[in-house]
Amino acid sequence: MSLPAHELGHAGEDAALRYLLANGYELVHRNYRHRRAEVDLVVRRGQELLVLVEVKARSSARYGYPEEFVTERKRQLLRLAAEQLQEELQWTGDIRFDVIALAPVSNGLQLEHFEDAFW
Repeated sequence: MSLPAHELGHAGEDAALRYLLANGYELVHRNYRHRRAEVDLVVRRGQELLVLVEVKARSSARYGYPEEFVTERKRQLLRLAAEQLQEELQWTGDIRFDVIALAPVSNGLQLEHFEDAFW
């Protein structure tokens, strides 16, 4: 399965969202933006857990695994977005940061979910 980078990224976000919805999460925002921060997916589980999800899709592991490409700068921006979301939503529950890593395989995309990937 060979896709251009932007198509792979979009397909990865779609697959990640389907996976999360199938596992009991509810979509709050897709591609949420605050200043320089963009969060691929914001989902929640009930009233107690808000999850900011960074989706990383790579065409191969030749230069590293997808989850390794969440830089410290990206983590800082996700934290900034979380603070803004907490205020906007008046969120009083827990907040978690997850990474969903995807890579093409012969029959689609292989997905790996890293819960509580960083703080």
